[in-house]
Amino acid sequence: MDIKDFVAANKHVQFDSFRAGVFYYNVIHRITLDTYQFQVPIEDIGTATLFAIDKSIFFMRWIRKSIENKTFIKI
Repeated sequence: MDIKDFVAANKHVQFDSFRAGVFYYNVIHRITLDTYQFQVPIEDIGTATLFAIDKSIFFMRWIRKSIENKTFIKI
C-alpha cells in the first residue's frame, strides 16, 4: 500500500468517530476509491487542532503509522 495514494493533491480525510481516547478518520484511495479508516490517538495530538474535514497531507503521520501497525482498515 502506497501512502501517496492517500495524501495526493486535493485528498481529504473526514472525521468518523471518537472512542476510548482515539479519533477515527476516513480517507479515500485515489485510484480504487475504496474508503479506509485510520486512528489518531488523543495523546499524540498535543496542541494540534483537528477538523472534521481536512487535507490528508496533514494526517500523513497517522496514516503512515496505521499502515505500519496494521490498523489501517478498509471499510
